Amino acid sequence: MTSTKHNTKHKSFKPFTARPALGLGTVVLAAALIPASAAAVETINLTVGSSHPTTIPWVGMIPEVFIPKVNEILAEEGEYEVRWMEAYAGQLYGTNATLTSIQDGIADIGWVFSYLEPSRMPLAQISAYTPFTTSDPELMLEVMNDLVRSEPALRAEWEDHDLVFLGATASDTYDIYTNFPVNGLDDLEGARISAPGVLGVWLEPVGSVPVDGTLASYYTDIQTGVSQGVVGLATGNLSARIYEVAPYITQVNLGVVFSGGLAINQFTWDGLPEAVQEALMEAGQTYTVAHGRDLAERYESSLERMVELGADQSTPVRVQALADEQRQQWIDGMPGLADQWVERNEGRGLPARELLNTYMDAMRERGHEPELAWDRN
Repeated sequence: MTSTKHNTKHKSFKPFTARPALGLGTVVLAAALIPASAAAVETINLTVGSSHPTTIPWVGMIPEVFIPKVNEILAEEGEYEVRWMEAYAGQLYGTNATLTSIQDGIADIGWVFSYLEPSRMPLAQISAYTPFTTSDPELMLEVMNDLVRSEPALRAEWEDHDLVFLGATASDTYDIYTNFPVNGLDDLEGARISAPGVLGVWLEPVGSVPVDGTLASYYTDIQTGVSQGVVGLATGNLSARIYEVAPYITQVNLGVVFSGGLAINQFTWDGLPEAVQEALMEAGQTYTVAHGRDLAERYESSLERMVELGADQSTPVRVQALADEQRQQWIDGMPGLADQWVERNEGRGLPARELLNTYMDAMRERGHEPELAWDRN
């Protein structure tokens, strides 16, 4: 990790010697301008990292959008520049240490996978307990970006771990990928389906057996028979080639999940000039907006690409939407996940009910009525 203190690079320069052809005014002006321009820019060292590779869309957006935006803003102001040290794909820390690694300063800035931190960040799990709220990643990101900044208890989950939140990340909508055809919900009954964490409970209405797993384990789990499919994302499953072992893609639109966000170590943040702090915060907002737009576009293009790549497999990739009445049956059969989440966290003294109401109202205020009104269920 580079030092969290910002370092000024002072350039030495030789004393100015006037040439006979130059007038005295020119000499004085040049002497004044040279040291000013040479010492104008202060260089700040920052390390940015991620547990995931840049092939994952929201990680790729760090070097493609976030860093260039910071550089652009600072270049316009002309006082500071950042020398970036970039370390992605687990070079500095793994998936299970995204929060603690930024908290401890192993990297100054990084993607924090809040979804994998249910004990440290229980309120950040709200979208995982409210499926069928929205399939629009841009909407989810706009709502969560606002709530993390405006809701004290939600913001505290970052600040209490010495993190300054810069911008939200989310998934595209979840679908079902299987190694057998799904023509109706009955086909999923008793099937072993891999899912990360609480998302396994989403399978309860269809009688599938959840198998805990992650994107890194899905391929092998299906290939070896541990599971027969996954609750998965088009963007992630494309890069992980899940379609090779689970070629039947059933579009269910289970919903988008808030997965975490870019954050900076508090100590690093406190040592930065205000202008750099503002640049990082603005770049975080730009990153989130671009990430949401990209996810919305990538969902369809990822499905098309999987069909294309899997056309010559022994079992070609097939995409089929679950019938509306079957999907509504799934929605109607969902257990009271949100109430369970509320009761558990209210018991810990957290304002979960208030946050749930605010979250659902934030969706409605933006013109979207959740398919499953968890606050009224």
